[in-house]
Amino acid sequence: MVRSILLRGFDQDMANKIGEYMEEHGINFIREFVPIKVEQIKEGTPGILKVTSKSTKGNEIIEGEYNTVLLAIGRDACTRKIGLDKVGVIINEKTGKIPVNDEEQTNVPYIYAIGDILQDKLELTPVAIQAGRLLVRRLYAGATTKCDYVNVPTTVFTPLEYGACGYSEEAAVEKFGEENIEVYHSHFWPLEWTVPSRDNNKCYAKIICNIQDNERVIGFHVLGPNAGEVTQGFAAAIKCGITKEQLDSTIGIHPVCAEIFTTLAVTKRSGESTLLSGC
Repeated sequence: MVRSILLRGFDQDMANKIGEYMEEHGINFIREFVPIKVEQIKEGTPGILKVTSKSTKGNEIIEGEYNTVLLAIGRDACTRKIGLDKVGVIINEKTGKIPVNDEEQTNVPYIYAIGDILQDKLELTPVAIQAGRLLVRRLYAGATTKCDYVNVPTTVFTPLEYGACGYSEEAAVEKFGEENIEVYHSHFWPLEWTVPSRDNNKCYAKIICNIQDNERVIGFHVLGPNAGEVTQGFAAAIKCGITKEQLDSTIGIHPVCAEIFTTLAVTKRSGESTLLSGC
């Protein structure tokens, strides 16, 4: 059941490709509905649960029976009852999140916040760890390095893994303007899928480049086996400011999935086919 869109906050081109893949493999998405009641109608293992749902666009009500119900409702910041109001720290009343500046400093200069309680920041453990380490170094060791909340590698462990680092296509367009970015993309064929998935391959790669900055790679996206492993390696290069030209000059390892990023030639703007042929 999907309240609005799949994988909110992620590149929607990639999110839709994930959705298509899952639907082709038997997953049914009930879109624009939210559950309002869950009732047990049969005990046992598995039992039967009846879920009543309401449309987010109107008053339509639907019911369905399931063996298992997983509540993926996200998280709330537990900041309302720890005394922040007594010292004047501002929080978002709806979410409990705390607004901070680029140094994790709240509106009260001597109070800092890190991790999942930050407003408009990623809810990822490695990000919180990095932010905490850097904050301590700035406060007590004279360092100046701030946490980079843009070039953060992450992976969604869907049946076909999705790895990403940097800007989504939507965010890049909003930040730099559509005319100032170039999107290079291609489908690719993992060697182990050559026979079993010859006619049903959804593996896909794309990079987003800033034309005004020597085609620096500002977004990296890959959908395929071991996408997390692929993304972790490229994340360091993106952090160091790798450009499209430097990717092109890198020799690929054949035949591995990551090789595709050394040969990307088709742009979205061109409208050309992204399907590859050969081994």
